[in-house]
Amino acid sequence: MRELIDSINPIYSRIAIFIVVAVFLYVAAKRVLNRFYPVLQEQNKWYFTKKIVMNTIYVLIFLIFVFTFSDRFEGFYTTLGLAGAGITFALREVIVSFAGWFAILFGDFFKVGDRVLLGGIKGDVIDLGILRTTLMELGDWVDGDQYNGRIVRVANSFIFTSPVYNYSANFQFVWDEIHIPIHFGSDNALVRKILDDVADEVIGEVSSQAKEAWFDMRRRFQLEDATLEHQTFMAFDDNWVEFSLRYVVDIKKRRLIRDRLFTRLLEEIEKYPDRIELASETFEIVRDEPRKSYQ
Repeated sequence: MRELIDSINPIYSRIAIFIVVAVFLYVAAKRVLNRFYPVLQEQNKWYFTKKIVMNTIYVLIFLIFVFTFSDRFEGFYTTLGLAGAGITFALREVIVSFAGWFAILFGDFFKVGDRVLLGGIKGDVIDLGILRTTLMELGDWVDGDQYNGRIVRVANSFIFTSPVYNYSANFQFVWDEIHIPIHFGSDNALVRKILDDVADEVIGEVSSQAKEAWFDMRRRFQLEDATLEHQTFMAFDDNWVEFSLRYVVDIKKRRLIRDRLFTRLLEEIEKYPDRIELASETFEIVRDEPRKSYQ
């Protein structure tokens, strides 16, 4: 038995030890994460913690592999040193994307669940990879802020070269407006009252939530106070009188709130056919006949 053990190549022993240690570290990390899952999920820190822990384990396993078999890589180290500049140039995009991943995790650019605009792609962040950020795309052939079903992966290197638009980071609301054209001669005071009443009915609760979020924003950033209550404005031109309703809305409910506002406004305006008339743009088509020539 002793002779059999001595006859085993040491490299096989190293491989066995490495596999045992790697499996142990992986299983232990999974068990620890599962144990704290309820607490982390409740505090919305599960995804971030899982990413950090598991990627740390992968790096640790890689380092153990290198130290375990370091004597086998002496020639490889020499070759790698000579080719270092070429490898760095060839993998520059990968290196920058990896640096971008660290910047995203610790630079407060965005997190999973945020609605963002990255590299011209608008969507909700559903995964933060080491090299790429994965988005569930919004819009394109679909009107409004709704999913079109397409998954888009954007290289993390973009954060160093392009603006990052975050719609829901510290303030998950945006200002939106709807416009109502009214014929001249309509009861403008009544139109304004209808707009205010419908806004109170549809978005009153959202405005109170926005106040709390805006208060937190002002504690964190140097911001002037802004009007969060809905506002009604009137303007006119040669065609009609235009009323605009400006209001604050949750970014993920913008289309839903617009639908409710327009539905209720139409219902209320139709109650006063003799006092309010909606305006519409009309076109007159004139046939251009050739002029007669008189001699």
